[in-house]
Amino acid sequence: MDADAGHGINAMTDTPLPYSFTMEDEVHMRHALGLAELGLNTTDPNPRVGCVLARGAEVLGEGWHERAGGPHAEVRALQDAGEAARGATAYVTLEPCAAHGRTPPCVGALLAAGVGRVVFAGADPNPRMVGGGEALRAAGVLVQSGLLAVEARALNPGFYKRHAGGLPWVRVKLGASLDGRIALAGGESRWITSPEARADAQLWRARSSVILTGIGTVLADDPALNVRIEGASRQPRRVLLDSALRAPPGARMFAREGEALVLTAAGDVPARAALAARGVLLHSLPPAPGGGLELRAVLGYLASLDANEVWVEAGARLAGAFLAAGLVDELVLYVAPSLLGVQARPLAELDSPAGLADRLQLEYRSVERIGPDLRIIAVPRVPAAQAG
Repeated sequence: MDADAGHGINAMTDTPLPYSFTMEDEVHMRHALGLAELGLNTTDPNPRVGCVLARGAEVLGEGWHERAGGPHAEVRALQDAGEAARGATAYVTLEPCAAHGRTPPCVGALLAAGVGRVVFAGADPNPRMVGGGEALRAAGVLVQSGLLAVEARALNPGFYKRHAGGLPWVRVKLGASLDGRIALAGGESRWITSPEARADAQLWRARSSVILTGIGTVLADDPALNVRIEGASRQPRRVLLDSALRAPPGARMFAREGEALVLTAAGDVPARAALAARGVLLHSLPPAPGGGLELRAVLGYLASLDANEVWVEAGARLAGAFLAAGLVDELVLYVAPSLLGVQARPLAELDSPAGLADRLQLEYRSVERIGPDLRIIAVPRVPAAQAG
């Protein structure tokens, strides 16, 4: 639970008091989490938020945030409940906003509707929007927080990370054979994994703010890097790391709906004009000492563009660079039941450790069968010295 979890306010002394949530509370908050998940692919750069208005076991109204600039979850739930919202409890997966953004603050809407109690999962990490809980309390509303906070945070890992530390959540996707190879020695890699695995990867693309790749992948495979899901209402920004501006203007990633951005260290060269003529955006960043771009600067710049979740689809060199720099939050690995042999290209290019104690260690978060393949989600293991 969050730091503010497990506390209410004694109206007589204005001091914290312990409280506990009921099973009924948990049922309604899980309902709200399910609603929030409906916005998984559409709310970016805003968080996924759900809201349920209830009285006892009865659900009076429900809503979820669909897209930036549209009504927030609380407003939609209040509209759904109508006059029945007066005196009801609002269950919200994120602290109601207290400031005016693209839409008016939800605190005002909840107060105007006469809601008697608000339960939210976790505090809003956006410094511009904090204070909703305190504003509601000051107006006499019973406010409690921390219910299913871990689950609510898991819906918005990049939103929390970006506001806390200025970097987006990074997922690196790789498709490999059972012996950890991503391509034959000559570069052939289509297709190691199954159609089912590729369809699953499309779902991860769809929820991301950015789909990022490197120039080596563009020159070798010319990927489109768009979301190919029927009915997709949003295309993530496609980002290419191309320090020397070698990308051909006719690359497929520049010809798809949505924004294409090239990050480079190259100066004023003719390639800039050719790419700009295709509608490609360009931005210069510092080069890394060993070549390429400084990856932390890349992620910091993407965070400044409100990128919450970055989906990296690249080759072994760039994947290895992200891992070596400690910038990977999740590794999404699709493993096919095949063997490619020792001459095939490795999963990630990493320097060999001096000893086993120095190796990069991961923790499995899930292992799931996707068609004939396995999808492994793993996270870097935090060394004991850092964990404390």
